[in-house]
Amino acid sequence: MKGIHFLLTYTCNFECDHCFVYSSPNARGTFTLKQIKKVFDELIKIRTIEWVYFEGGEPFLFYPLMLEGLMIAKDMGFKTGVVTNAYWATSEEDAMLWLRPLCELEVSDLSISDDSFHYEGEDTPPKRALIAAERMGLPVGSICIKKPAVETDKQPRGAPVIGGSVMFRGRAVEKLTDGLPRRPWKDFTECPYEDLKEPKRVHIDPYGNVLVCQGLSMGNMWETPLSELINNYNPDLHPICGPLVSGGPALLAEEHGVKHDSGYVDACHFCYHIRLALIDKFPQYLTPRQVYGLK
Repeated sequence: MKGIHFLLTYTCNFECDHCFVYSSPNARGTFTLKQIKKVFDELIKIRTIEWVYFEGGEPFLFYPLMLEGLMIAKDMGFKTGVVTNAYWATSEEDAMLWLRPLCELEVSDLSISDDSFHYEGEDTPPKRALIAAERMGLPVGSICIKKPAVETDKQPRGAPVIGGSVMFRGRAVEKLTDGLPRRPWKDFTECPYEDLKEPKRVHIDPYGNVLVCQGLSMGNMWETPLSELINNYNPDLHPICGPLVSGGPALLAEEHGVKHDSGYVDACHFCYHIRLALIDKFPQYLTPRQVYGLK
């Protein structure tokens, strides 16, 4: 385990169609400083952590809290990163004001969402923030998620594939799957995106969920210390991760007898539908409900 990612808040100033945690201005859940400190107390016990990220939602909405977390992480010797949509970059000059404390805290990675889900045009807040960060010597890069589109597989059979880097979880399932080609459900025999057997990083949300994937928890650190959850994690004993590791979404559906459609856009799409069907059976592992569009 090398990285801890704080989902500092589920609240966001945007409500993007591709958001896999259903963030919006009305989304609930934000860390308190006391909770952040509790996480850092546990990181000392894990001993292998190198990176700490702050993301969301939009972490800059709770700017003083984010800076305090970055300062604690720096003082403890962790490398740090932040993910943002840069709504605050109303000009390059203003962007530098927002970014100056990140420079002083020696943030190692600033990732800025710069795509059409957030902004259109050439002079946008992300582009201003990227220029400002580069001028200040802050390590920065952009995250560009394109809207899903049908492409042709380079394999001889020429099967249709989906381009655009969208993860079909959360709101993306509701908003972006219509009209896209499906593949047979039996094709999805592995999880291609997450290392559920030996995860190298987890996300922790304000409710204490320790997430190996969005909406898929190994446990709750407000109930069981984070260090114990990570040190004792055994995917074979996990009712969701176990089947996913052994045989992907296809095996997960079979083992739990979930009725499903004949085809799905990709493995995430299939897995999300199975988990949604199982959420009331395994509420401690499939959580929080809001990232499944439920109250």
